[in-house]
Amino acid sequence: MSTRKAAVIDMGTNTFHLLLVELDNVTFKTIFKEKIPVKLGKGGINQNNLAEDAVKRAFHTLKHFKNLIDGENIDQVFAFATSAVRNAENGPEFVKTVKETIGINIQVLSGEEEAQMIYQGIRLSGSLNGHTELMMDIGGGSVEFIIGNSQVSLWKQSFEIGGQRLLELFHYHDPILPEEIDKLESYLEEKLQPLIEAIQLYKPVGLVGASGTFDTLTDIYFESMLQCKLTGRHVFELPIEEYEAIHRMILTKNKEERLLIPGMIPMRVDMIVVASSLIEFILRYIEVDFITCSHYALKEGAIASLLIPEQTAL
Repeated sequence: MSTRKAAVIDMGTNTFHLLLVELDNVTFKTIFKEKIPVKLGKGGINQNNLAEDAVKRAFHTLKHFKNLIDGENIDQVFAFATSAVRNAENGPEFVKTVKETIGINIQVLSGEEEAQMIYQGIRLSGSLNGHTELMMDIGGGSVEFIIGNSQVSLWKQSFEIGGQRLLELFHYHDPILPEEIDKLESYLEEKLQPLIEAIQLYKPVGLVGASGTFDTLTDIYFESMLQCKLTGRHVFELPIEEYEAIHRMILTKNKEERLLIPGMIPMRVDMIVVASSLIEFILRYIEVDFITCSHYALKEGAIASLLIPEQTAL
């Protein structure tokens, strides 16, 4: 069976991911992966603008990625930009300059396309079963919610309420103040009405979180149990009592203290307070014994569509 190589660049609002893979028509093998906290949304996300220093960091990272891609002689490159770029007034100019100077074609995903790609990634991980589940991916700029099962996505929507936005809007004191949490929850209640209605309509029985914050929460859980995550596994379960204990701990610590939590990584330390508060809010509307954490998300969703092209249909 012939194999081919491909590169996926996921240009998130907070983190840029590079994934180099070798694939046949059925499976893929990771050659190399890297994530860099570019913080593309920092300083401009709530003004719908890409700040100058954020753009500089992005260019520096994309040049580095391009060198790695060229080093592997890969010409099939799929680069995706999400919330920060799709909402920025200077987003189209950024995309144009990247193409002209670095030679990378960026596809700016709509919220709907982003949600579908995340669903494909979660499905590829093996996180889903025959039951209807609520899936969520907390990005820096947007949060995607999907309700569906291993066969089909029944409902999906992207909301521009990502961690970087919530951080800049509500997290002024460290540790976060109870009144800041109250304001955050009122804001979520207002913004997430379509989701709350969809949960009531489709009645999902499980919660699946994709990568990012969920990876970090499971890392903290495994460290607290003095266990290692098995490499090669893409799905982990986080018991709800353990999640609640981690959430309470995160809320009471300042940044320096959070950094000392075993399993915490520096790139997640700022956003994790508001991200975990968002998860806590969602748990009011869905009763589960554990959170399923999928290590796969958008970039693996892009690979799923390369393996089985018909999966890309919305």
